[in-house]
Amino acid sequence: MKFHKGNWQLQANVTPLYPVRVHDVEAGKDELVAYLSNSPSGSREHLISGALVTLRFTSPIPGVIRVQAQHHKGRRHLGPDFDIDPALKAPATVSGHDENAACFTSGPLTARLNETVPTGFDFLAGQEVVTRSLPKALALMNQDDTTYIRQCLSLGVGETIYGLGERFGPLAKNGQAVDTWNEDGGTSYELAYKNVPFYLSSRGYGVLVNHPERVSFEVASENVNCVQFSVEGHSLDYYVIYGPTPAEVLERYTALTGRPALPPAWSFGLWLTTSFTTSYDEKTVTANIQGMADRQIPLHVFHFDCFWMRGYHWCDFEWDPECFPNPTEMLKRLKDRGLKICVWINPYIGERSALFEEGQRNGYLLTRPSGDVFQVDDWQPGIGLVDFTNPAAAKWFTDKLDRLIDEGVDAFKTDFAERIPTDVVYHDGSDPQRMHNFYTYLYNRTVFQLLEKRFGKNGAVVFARSATVGGQKFPVHWGGDNNATFESMAESLRGGLSLGMSGFGFWSHDIGGFENIAAPALYKRWVAFGLLSSHSRLHGSGSSRVPWQFDDESVDVLRFFTRQKCQLMPYLYQAAIAAATVGTPVMRSMFLSFPADPGCRYLDRQYMLGPSLLIAPVLSEKDEVEYYLPPGRWTNFLTDETAAGGTWRRETHGFLSIPMWVKENTLLPIGANAERPDYEYAHDLTLHVFNVREGADLHVDVPDVQGKTAASFHCVRTGKTLRITRQGSAGSWSVCLRGVDAKPAVSTQSNEITIEL
Repeated sequence: MKFHKGNWQLQANVTPLYPVRVHDVEAGKDELVAYLSNSPSGSREHLISGALVTLRFTSPIPGVIRVQAQHHKGRRHLGPDFDIDPALKAPATVSGHDENAACFTSGPLTARLNETVPTGFDFLAGQEVVTRSLPKALALMNQDDTTYIRQCLSLGVGETIYGLGERFGPLAKNGQAVDTWNEDGGTSYELAYKNVPFYLSSRGYGVLVNHPERVSFEVASENVNCVQFSVEGHSLDYYVIYGPTPAEVLERYTALTGRPALPPAWSFGLWLTTSFTTSYDEKTVTANIQGMADRQIPLHVFHFDCFWMRGYHWCDFEWDPECFPNPTEMLKRLKDRGLKICVWINPYIGERSALFEEGQRNGYLLTRPSGDVFQVDDWQPGIGLVDFTNPAAAKWFTDKLDRLIDEGVDAFKTDFAERIPTDVVYHDGSDPQRMHNFYTYLYNRTVFQLLEKRFGKNGAVVFARSATVGGQKFPVHWGGDNNATFESMAESLRGGLSLGMSGFGFWSHDIGGFENIAAPALYKRWVAFGLLSSHSRLHGSGSSRVPWQFDDESVDVLRFFTRQKCQLMPYLYQAAIAAATVGTPVMRSMFLSFPADPGCRYLDRQYMLGPSLLIAPVLSEKDEVEYYLPPGRWTNFLTDETAAGGTWRRETHGFLSIPMWVKENTLLPIGANAERPDYEYAHDLTLHVFNVREGADLHVDVPDVQGKTAASFHCVRTGKTLRITRQGSAGSWSVCLRGVDAKPAVSTQSNEITIEL
């Protein structure tokens, strides 16, 4: 939200209140409190009137400083609040009145409050300022009888900003105005399904604005020298999170807001769906699944979209009896093929559903202030919304899902939860403005916790569209309704990379585009991108996305990249474990992986898949792709070509090819099973070794499907000698040298291999 009109004027009807003088400072144990006056003078006549803002610095974990600014402390605080443990409290060093400044230090980060007139405060790492609140940067802005509280944090020369959720525009957010308000807007607009009021800076810090309601960000867009954020009301709460690397910022951010759960290994395989509005029944489903088997395309999850239920009955969680007369037996037949089963749900109850009256009678649905059930003719006629702030309503909802699990369902696609009204009353008295974005957190948590209860730790997975802060704990999320165009494929990638820099470890997208039908060339390019993503799903609107509906070559492309992903699972699942343990996403922006390389600041048409694989999807019907290799020696995974980095490349690729490069000093474990994503990764494994430099000392763990370490490999190069050892596993394994030192694979059953280069 913009308040100024250039340097000298304000927008119409805006009246500012600037806290410009430190009246008093209280340096307590583990907190620093300052009282800021809007009067520049401390004379007694100025103490009679005017405004006072309380500024409080605390720390929940080392390297993170919380800032709370409050005007009129007697105002009621209504929930909900982001799920941050209020008991978190880190030791801090508080010092005051040193050279007209008071300091609050947590780990490597210090907040320094300047007690001069006019006042401001800085955030420092050591002696270096990473960002600062300049005089008048903290303010109350009154406009048309509404009060907003605003903070501006400075930007340095060349500083770039990332994050703010899944946003489909340019990856670097400089110059953008962003309101964090969940909307069902597709992937081509400024609206977003997943709004996260957290941004990450190239200067080694991040900022979480601790407000579930609408937060308005001006990222170098009103004042080009700062990030401005504002909320309606008289209080502002935010955290400054230090790195210094972007990966370390995410590690601290996810320590604060929650780390992603580790999804089950089977979920990384290929998902096929009924698609949305296609006409399907058990015969159609079986035919598509058999068609995949007949063409030797590995398939691992089958998803039933909306019309597994009868129209006008969403959601009653009852199978359409005409299309699926005996769902339990049908699901057993599908599971006997080795498939996992997912079904579509949402939190809306159509009035024709038998559950509507039940929910109304028991007070499980949101109501208007009048006491009437909130209803609209949107998506289904007369829908009501489940009130997840009511524990009884949440149990009622999950009891219906529990029965589906008994029938054979393994996962739920938790669709929607963006169209959440604000003229409603919640069971627990929550503020509807704050609940608009937060509703999805309660919805997905409710479903995810049921799956964890039934399938155990690392056994739960949802396929969710909407999210906010903390939603990363309930993976997986997909990018929403995209279009069958190369442009939409590119915007989907931008959205996924942006979400990854907002704390989300796992992400997917509708391969081939949701709306309309892709041309065969686009479908094949999207298949390669989709199978080299965290999670991979064939889904659309008006037609099935089985490959033979496009052309014969599409079958070959889907088979090739699905098998490739299965063999990469020892590597990918270790990357998934990193997401669950330290918060680094599986799909990583180039900036996140190479923050010191200025050539990576704005790249959003390529990414790192895990720590070592660079992927550049072909986004052109001309088969051309242009991408950047960072400095170092790289090896093409598919062709064994080697290249020096620090350069741009322009290439033409066939449909069974994609730029897929491995950086030097990499131990890349490749599994022996090309048919499934869940198998014994360490059994008959081949360790691909890429361009090990003199003196290198490398290590890689290979997990099992439970996320525990099954084997560890250690590689040391001394002169022309490579010594590779294995621990924690038995049986045969192989080493394959790739790149400039390429040699035939060496196999052994011992725990050590020595290779002379």
